[in-house]
Amino acid sequence: MAGLLDGVRILDLTTMGTGPYATQMLGEMGAGIIKLESPEGDPIRNVGPARSPGMSAVFLALGRGKRSIALDLRQAAARPVFERLVARADVVIHNMRDAAARRLGLTFAELRAINPGIVSCAILGFARGGPYSGRPAYDDLIQGLVALPDLMERAGGPPAYVPLALADRITGLFAAQAVLAGVVARQRSGEAQSVVVPMFEALAGFVLGDHLYGATFVPPEAPMGYVRHLNPYRRPFRTADGQIGIIPYTDRQWQALFAAIGQPALAGDPRFAGLHARTRNIAELYAIVGRHIATRTTAEWLEICAGADIPAMPTNTLEGLLDDPHLRATGLATEVAHPSQGALLRLRGAVRREQAPESPPCEAPRLGEHGGEVLREAGLSEDEIAALAGAGVLHLPGSAEGNGGQGA
Repeated sequence: MAGLLDGVRILDLTTMGTGPYATQMLGEMGAGIIKLESPEGDPIRNVGPARSPGMSAVFLALGRGKRSIALDLRQAAARPVFERLVARADVVIHNMRDAAARRLGLTFAELRAINPGIVSCAILGFARGGPYSGRPAYDDLIQGLVALPDLMERAGGPPAYVPLALADRITGLFAAQAVLAGVVARQRSGEAQSVVVPMFEALAGFVLGDHLYGATFVPPEAPMGYVRHLNPYRRPFRTADGQIGIIPYTDRQWQALFAAIGQPALAGDPRFAGLHARTRNIAELYAIVGRHIATRTTAEWLEICAGADIPAMPTNTLEGLLDDPHLRATGLATEVAHPSQGALLRLRGAVRREQAPESPPCEAPRLGEHGGEVLREAGLSEDEIAALAGAGVLHLPGSAEGNGGQGA
């Protein structure tokens, strides 16, 4: 079944986490993704456990829905091949720093000269024009720059990074959005489009959307930092046998919870009467509620909260997340047979087309697995393909692949 983006062809030169996450999502929606790698392969191929070299757990997740061609763009003989691929593409996306992009002929001006209708997406660490422009950027560095360790400390813990490649993933979402907007603009205008997605600015806006807070006003009406989010008691409540998330928000929901914990008089307490009062006194409020939640089991509280229409959910472990009954019912994770890696768990994309269910994307490719196929589609003969492989410009399966094993 055709996908939402059926017919959109994307030449993907991204590596590591951010860009591959963006193109993986676009591939899930039906775009045709050609993953153009160096002969050494995307470094993410070697991050995490692996059954064979270059096919790590992380790559198997981020490489779905893509075809791989391994072409050494550093060699002059690769340029005509690359230009053929650009001429056939709707989108070229990369996450190289500007200097590297210039060396490889990936500037918007050069791409537009090859394909007057191209959409170019450059994922950068930092927007052009500032003192950080051109510097390398990785998830931990961006998390630190946008004050996530500071927020963790303000919330009562040690300064720490969020244990997730949060900056990579969020920037990937921005990049996928930028590509789609560029395609729409190109369709309307008929002209090539250039979009730039800087990680620092993307994450800074993401964080400050909540935590600009009182500094929204000039002069400030209150300190920066969303009070409820920074409250050290903003965490799952401990129950008699585990943990639970309970988040009443409206006055009615709080009144119902006060009744459920046997403290209905708290509804009339001026400290907790109304949203603004609760926000000012949220730490004290959570402390009181937490003492009562600890007296019953998670199952008991889920039943009580469901009966009183109080928002509540169990708190999963990582292992429990895969066993969550809702995710099992909606098919988030399914076991599939990878052509070379055996049985794997595949995670279904969150965007779902209800009118016509889409076919699942192809599994993550081996390095250069589709090189011959892609070049034949671009009009190269078998002799030309063989010559490129013989000259070391094109890597085809069967030649030495990157080392497997544990990565960063």
